[in-house]
Amino acid sequence: MSFVIEDVLVRNDPVGPRLPVLFDSPHSGSVYPPDFHFACPLPVLRHAEDTHVEALFAAAPDHGATLLCALFPRSCIDVNRAVDDIDPNQIDGAWPTPLRPTGRSAMGMGLIRSTLRPGQPLYDGKLPASVVAERIDRYYRPYHFQMRSVLDALADRFGSVWHVNCHSMPSTLGPNPTDPKAADFVIGDRDGTTSESGFVRMIADSLRGFGYQVAINDPYKGVELVARYGDPARGRHSVQLEINRRLYMNEDTLERHDGFDRLKGELDELIRRIADWAEGGLLRRAAE
Repeated sequence: MSFVIEDVLVRNDPVGPRLPVLFDSPHSGSVYPPDFHFACPLPVLRHAEDTHVEALFAAAPDHGATLLCALFPRSCIDVNRAVDDIDPNQIDGAWPTPLRPTGRSAMGMGLIRSTLRPGQPLYDGKLPASVVAERIDRYYRPYHFQMRSVLDALADRFGSVWHVNCHSMPSTLGPNPTDPKAADFVIGDRDGTTSESGFVRMIADSLRGFGYQVAINDPYKGVELVARYGDPARGRHSVQLEINRRLYMNEDTLERHDGFDRLKGELDELIRRIADWAEGGLLRRAAE
């Protein structure tokens, strides 16, 4: 069963019995709004997407989990940023509330991106304040409303909830092919603050068992979506999972290659293990 807000998001609910597990893919959207007037070539812009990540986790509802996916591109607005992480120099017009730009905004990668890569601006000039406000209302708030609603409902019903924030990453840790290579997977829990350690360890051990190289919090610790919703003291466990794109697609053409089916099969098994972990967590809680 699916809930859809056209061009904004799709929420796929469990096929059978529901478990307190949510997977979300906030950066795989490829529905480009007609009023998104970017100045760079679309094929270049599309490299900002976490292409195919929503397909890699499509089996989540078959295992009792909820899957939430953004349909809009992160280059339009990034729901994995704080709503006030905006460079004021990027806005044309007055902004009604205080802004708190982080270093990501300084690099052009805040809530509203201004650059795609060094030397590649996204726009010809500043964005009207009304455009930024409209994007927040149309895309950002509905996505976070769904996140909050699903996690609150699951926590209220089951007492605990487990959340996996799904992403992909370039195969190199920099813009040049000679830059250091990324691990196959990076798990982020903001240095142990957004999830119970056992959950992180189970995911890491499972992926290593499949033969993959796994890093934890290096170089990606997790950003807004795990920081905002992870609260282990209240039984809310949230991790960010980054997948190396070379494992499943051609990074230049964005086309899937022969590794996609193998990886998806292994991720299906990981989803099953996460579902089993959540179910076991409920049993452990009931026995206390």
